[in-house]
Amino acid sequence: MTPDDLKKLAAARALELVRPGMRLGLGTGSTAKHFVDLLGARVADGLDVICVSTSEVTEAQARALGIPMSTLDETPELALTIDGADEVDGELRLIKGGGAALLREKIVASASARMVVIADDSKLVTQLGRYPLPIEVVPFGLEVTRRAVMAAIASVGAAGELVLRRKADGTVLLTDGGHYILDAHLGAIAQPEALAAALARIPGVVEHGLFLGLATAAILASATGLTIVGTLD
Repeated sequence: MTPDDLKKLAAARALELVRPGMRLGLGTGSTAKHFVDLLGARVADGLDVICVSTSEVTEAQARALGIPMSTLDETPELALTIDGADEVDGELRLIKGGGAALLREKIVASASARMVVIADDSKLVTQLGRYPLPIEVVPFGLEVTRRAVMAAIASVGAAGELVLRRKADGTVLLTDGGHYILDAHLGAIAQPEALAAALARIPGVVEHGLFLGLATAAILASATGLTIVGTLD
């Protein structure tokens, strides 16, 4: 099976969690895209749901499929969010933000009674940090914020390069909220809770890609089948 086949397998299992009348959060990224496609087919067959997206890309995809969409202002309490992850460990701690939607993803996840991660099993790690940690920052005072982020990283015994994310044409990437992203290439994060707390204290940091205490389960697909971390129900 290809990596894309595995993503579809995880997405299909997550679709089984959806019930008529549910208020759903729709994630962003390649695996979440498969879930939205499958959900769109169910909606076309008559499934009644209301959804909130985590990015403008997902919003456009869902609307094109005829999925009824709302906002968190109109629908502030969600029953379930289905989203991907760049990394997940055995304690359901995540790194997210590879698609530059981490701020909205975290807001939607926080508004949800449950968050279920869908991914292929390559995303399961014993320690977070192999994937670069995205840190969303305001453009104003970038160098001051960058230095503060480096100090926060050092304070928890981590180290690595901090890179301003750019698009393929070399221009600085802007998130849906108009912010920059600094990607921290750390290799390993031994104290994710401590790092999350240190980053949260920096005025120029809008949000970071450590999702701690938010995911309730993960559906991980491999060539031999599905592995469930946590509890789906």
